[in-house]
Amino acid sequence: MPSESHKQTPPPAVSLTAMHTVRPLVTRPFYWFFKKLTTSGFLLLSATLLAMIWANLFPAAYNHLWHTPISISLGDLHLSKSLLHWIDEALMTLFFFVVGLEIKREIMVGELSSVRKAILPVAGAAGGMIVPALVYAMLNMGGEGAKGWGIPMATDIAFALAILSLITKKVPFGVKIFLSALAIADDIGAVLVIALFYTTSIHWMSLGVAAFLLLGLAIANFFSVRTAVIYGLLGIGIWLAFLSAGIHATVAGVLVAFFIPARGKYDTGKFYHEAHALLERINCRNNKDCGHTILSNPDHLNAVMSIELACHNTETPLQRLEHGLHAWVTYLIVPLFAMANAGVVIDWRGLDMMMTNSITQGIILGLVIGKPLGIILFTWMASKTFNAPLGHGITWSHIFGAGCLAGIGFTMSIFITGLSFQDPILVDLAKVGIIAASLLSTGAGLLILSLSSKSR
Repeated sequence: MPSESHKQTPPPAVSLTAMHTVRPLVTRPFYWFFKKLTTSGFLLLSATLLAMIWANLFPAAYNHLWHTPISISLGDLHLSKSLLHWIDEALMTLFFFVVGLEIKREIMVGELSSVRKAILPVAGAAGGMIVPALVYAMLNMGGEGAKGWGIPMATDIAFALAILSLITKKVPFGVKIFLSALAIADDIGAVLVIALFYTTSIHWMSLGVAAFLLLGLAIANFFSVRTAVIYGLLGIGIWLAFLSAGIHATVAGVLVAFFIPARGKYDTGKFYHEAHALLERINCRNNKDCGHTILSNPDHLNAVMSIELACHNTETPLQRLEHGLHAWVTYLIVPLFAMANAGVVIDWRGLDMMMTNSITQGIILGLVIGKPLGIILFTWMASKTFNAPLGHGITWSHIFGAGCLAGIGFTMSIFITGLSFQDPILVDLAKVGIIAASLLSTGAGLLILSLSSKSR
């Protein structure tokens, strides 16, 4: 990740009265982040249910739609993939891009910005990935499902926080922060797993092109280039190069995100001075100076437009892209992914055979039992080793309950399933395991967290 300075000119002191006036209007980034994710979780659940109903009532129509070929040609370049593959390999790259932006923000200024803040959720995420993978591998070693060991490693942050929001008044706010930080650290691990272990063969020439374009991103970041078109064009080039190289193209989304500038053109001190001077120009000294519409006073209009420009110059490109794309990813791309991938045709007569298959059992046991055990074990070891206390009001039963909710691996688990298996039968076995595990993890997490709150 490129290094970026945080030094800013300190603004003049603000009176307590002014702070008291402004504070209610300010929304902390985490509250915004939490609200968006909880909303998307319920939308994701609706899309999943719709896909299941559609696939079981009209399986032919469901499969025909998602396997419709779509081609794009530009000169000698020709790409032809099914609608399902365009969603999984193109639209999901934007999902991973936003994940990358969130990871970078959290590492720079959020819950992963210092060793003291990050040690417990990072340790928990490590345990929540290692133990489920081992549980799955023990049940599937040498079998046809051996390649799916990465499936139970993932946590679906949107689903997990949406479920947690159902009992948000019963648990300390620190539980939400811990689960969010853990899931973001988990995302880092999932991306590394996809890049390192789910790449079959590498075309080195294409990888060299991708490295050259990444160097271009690094140079643009170093010189504080803030033109989004440049990053967009280089990002598309990196995506195509990764696609050609044989590395899953969604990894390009995370790498590009790490090179998006996290500094604005203005620091906060310069913004304060400029905005303060512009606000003085709008000071209404008598009724004639201010009208019902700002259009009636050109000086005021110019001042407001200048304040807007100053706000734009103070905001970082990372902020603008994350806020601008988050709604598209949250309300369109992820539900569309669920709609296209969650439609499992369930043969109720053969459901008992599916549930006793080692793939299905490995995923269920990995997510429902391996996840919470790995999270609480590694978190406890990190707490004792580094003398890192839990957050205010958080108990070990809260950590265990959050670990259970982390067993909801839906989006990432289904995504890794598509990388692990080509056989539709194995894919369906894995999806049944993911859905069952997510339901069981939801019930266990809600029960444990509710009981933990009552016992306080």
